[in-house]
Amino acid sequence: MVKTNWFKDAFIYQIYPRSFKDSNGDGIGDIRGIISKLDYLGDLGVNAVWLSPCYKSPNDDNGYDISDYRDIMDEFGTLEDWKEMTDGLHKRGIKLIMDLVVNHTSDEHKWFRESKKSKDNPYRDYYFWRKGRGKDGKKPPNNWISRFGGSVWKYDETTGEFYLHLFSPKQPDLNWDNPKVREEVRDLVKYWLDLGVDGFRCDVITYISKVPGLPNGKLGGDDMFTHGPNIHKYLRELNDGILSKYDCMTVGEAAGVTVEQAILYTGAERRELDTVFQFEQVAANAFFQVVPRKINYLKTKRVFAKWQRGLYQKGWNSLYLENHDQPRCVSRYITDNPDMDNNFRKLSAKMLAVAVYFQQGTPYVYQGQEIGMTNLKFRDENDHSDVMSKNILRLVKKYAPFLKGYAMNALQKVGRDNARSPMQWSADKNAGFSDVEPWLRVNGNYKEINVAEALSDPDSVLNFFKKLIAVRKGNEVVRDGTYSEPPRYENSRDLYVYERELNSKKIIVACNFRGKNIDFDGSVFGSGESEVLLSNYKIEKNPAELRSLRPFECLVLRAE
Repeated sequence: MVKTNWFKDAFIYQIYPRSFKDSNGDGIGDIRGIISKLDYLGDLGVNAVWLSPCYKSPNDDNGYDISDYRDIMDEFGTLEDWKEMTDGLHKRGIKLIMDLVVNHTSDEHKWFRESKKSKDNPYRDYYFWRKGRGKDGKKPPNNWISRFGGSVWKYDETTGEFYLHLFSPKQPDLNWDNPKVREEVRDLVKYWLDLGVDGFRCDVITYISKVPGLPNGKLGGDDMFTHGPNIHKYLRELNDGILSKYDCMTVGEAAGVTVEQAILYTGAERRELDTVFQFEQVAANAFFQVVPRKINYLKTKRVFAKWQRGLYQKGWNSLYLENHDQPRCVSRYITDNPDMDNNFRKLSAKMLAVAVYFQQGTPYVYQGQEIGMTNLKFRDENDHSDVMSKNILRLVKKYAPFLKGYAMNALQKVGRDNARSPMQWSADKNAGFSDVEPWLRVNGNYKEINVAEALSDPDSVLNFFKKLIAVRKGNEVVRDGTYSEPPRYENSRDLYVYERELNSKKIIVACNFRGKNIDFDGSVFGSGESEVLLSNYKIEKNPAELRSLRPFECLVLRAE
């Protein structure tokens, strides 16, 4: 099978199935709900869908704790439903990317149920089991800290040992050092590829190799399990053994990855991953990715530039503003938007899309982003469903109750539930998502912000996204061109201006991050005739004559 690198020309739409569309009136999104919206995806113009986990799961972490990799969660439907959805996507020219969650399983997976039975069980070494420290053996084996708070070790009375879980105690880590585990992963990857899957988003893939002996580490042990000693060996083995035999793509969720490491993961000659999600742009505006800090546009621009220049012709990047783990971009990145003014919301949503999606890399749009959905307003701690948010609030309540107000404010800005509120389809009851009360509260602004309203408004965020996707698709300059910033705007804290160039063809992007007019010299567009490919305002004069950019204005020009 010849690899076509189709992902470099793809525009990918992420679906979080629990929140996309409920078809059977139980308040939970499902696969038949997705089937009912396939024409919507086709009209939007995307040519691939990334589907968040829909496998069998007890839902401790909303599907990222898998109890059966080869079947569909009952709440979402059946494998036959999934096949119908996949066929419908393919008929519309849309490829399907599934989540591959193989750093850990659910503690209800058959492998783990067997593993905990006895120390000599054949599945024991599928996971990490260790004796505890201290005279009574009840102290955790090392100092590693879970991503969801607390120790990564859970004591099990059955055999008197601890098992490792980098996330929830109900998500025990798989032992990739065991060849049988790697064989199991290859088999399940082949299973889905043979069913028609076109690629995988590899969840927390940079954690799969741990330092032998599991010693104490710095900063809670990150250095002991991130980019571990065998990570490249294991990825290459998976690629050579299975992935290379299909015209598929892989994107790795690569927490803590640097540009240099991303080149190792995504360099074509290394045969590991095709592309990565890096989080440096998130870290630029949040401590440890979860504690919000004041938005710094200059710092964010420098992160973009660093990755654009660093990966050029060496690796491949992923472009995103939102996903199931990140808040809504107009609520997170836009500071000059008092009370989420509706006109400014639409202008800024369009501007952010242009700022990011004309860079080099594979673009991802998250459900609801294309209509400018905003963060959910949490009334109290009971509004949170996400296991991470609930753990944070539990720890604050136990150890620092005086910080509850701060914690609630932080989660309001960056909590994962912000992106998981139901998709807003119409102004009907429950935003047209379900006939009954949904599993997570609908955003209160759904009557103003919804797909039906956006379809009827020629100037909507949705219709702008359709134009953006059409302009970007198949554009060789955007796909393969160099990246540069005019020196006069490189250090601007208000404007983001960059150029993409290939074989003397040039595309110039100009964006105003502020909700006010900002001085701008249109001569950056050149003195010749320029074609406006995309803008969020009506352009009434030659762009070269512009002397300012209006609030949240963005322009994409083809310059000669």
